Amino acid sequence: MRTIPVFRRSKVQPIHPVKIKDANYSSQWRLIYLRFKKHKLARISLFALALLYAVALFAQFIAPYGLQSYDSKYVNVSPMGVRFIDAEGKFHIKPFVYDLKSERDPQTMRKIFVPDTAKRYPLQLFVQGEKYKFLGLIPTSTHLLGVEEPGRVFLLGTDGMGRDMFSRIVLGSQISLSIPLVGVGISFVLGLIIGGISGYFGGWPDALIQRVIEIIRSFPTLPLWMALSAAIPPRIPVVTMYLYIVIIFAFIGWTDLARVVRGKFISLKNEDYVIAAKIAGVGNTKIIVRHLLPGFISYLVVATTLAIPGMILGETAMSFLGLGIRSPATSWGVLLQEAQKIENVALYPWKLFPLGIVILTVLAYNFLGDGLRDAADPYKK
Repeated sequence: MRTIPVFRRSKVQPIHPVKIKDANYSSQWRLIYLRFKKHKLARISLFALALLYAVALFAQFIAPYGLQSYDSKYVNVSPMGVRFIDAEGKFHIKPFVYDLKSERDPQTMRKIFVPDTAKRYPLQLFVQGEKYKFLGLIPTSTHLLGVEEPGRVFLLGTDGMGRDMFSRIVLGSQISLSIPLVGVGISFVLGLIIGGISGYFGGWPDALIQRVIEIIRSFPTLPLWMALSAAIPPRIPVVTMYLYIVIIFAFIGWTDLARVVRGKFISLKNEDYVIAAKIAGVGNTKIIVRHLLPGFISYLVVATTLAIPGMILGETAMSFLGLGIRSPATSWGVLLQEAQKIENVALYPWKLFPLGIVILTVLAYNFLGDGLRDAADPYKK
């Protein structure tokens, strides 16, 4: 008798998705981050910019004196040295500054200030001074650094009206560092929208937009600034002046980005995945946002970073020429107005300190932009 084999049904185990962990696999942003970490100069620049913007954010707390504070007795005072060892050679744990007394230079008969070793004022933290609103909200009179009355501390000297240069540089950073960010933000949105319309749709909108861009770019920069600033009414509030300058920079700065976005859209809109999305009935807005923009978002980040130094130099140049921010408000360009005369530079070289801060900021942004550009390059290892 023949035995028929019986096949038992084995239990089928459910198949679960397996997550593949590959040490060599990383997302695009992860790769950009890893490449950026290797760029030491860019990381140092990022730290320097973070420090500058932190100072601008807490400027009124950090500055020992306000914008309206001046003392006619201390005009064109050179930077005061912070000391730990007094004139007798004794070491002090707390840093201090000496009082100042005026004398006449025996050769030039120019009024100069020398330390008065008979009066010593220790530097103190969280001292009481002029009232202000912390972050524009909380009324307070506490300042980070200062000395007791009647002492004065001028870390970077004073200007021709007896105003503390260190305080004015710190307070001026609020305008000089914020105008470029706001201006680049507006230019970024305008360039993205207008350039995207021009490149994606083509036809007569593209031709019209390109002619407008060519007209704007044909004007020389300085005469265009002068013409636009001349349209600003005189003696308007500082906040309104700030708004107008931002609009001027946004009006000028969007054309470069718009042309780049147009070229990217023209090169990407005929790709297979974009055509497939159109056939599937995906709307134009979703195609632009979900399919086209991610293809060059890293470039947009780099272009925005490199555009900010130009805005900083533009604001500084306008204020330096008297076309931008005006007193009683201050910016780094306003502070450099006193350096227009060669005798001021020769006799009071500390008035060029704002120029050093401008150079430092512009270099930091350029190095950061170079690092981001190298990190976003897919062919870089």
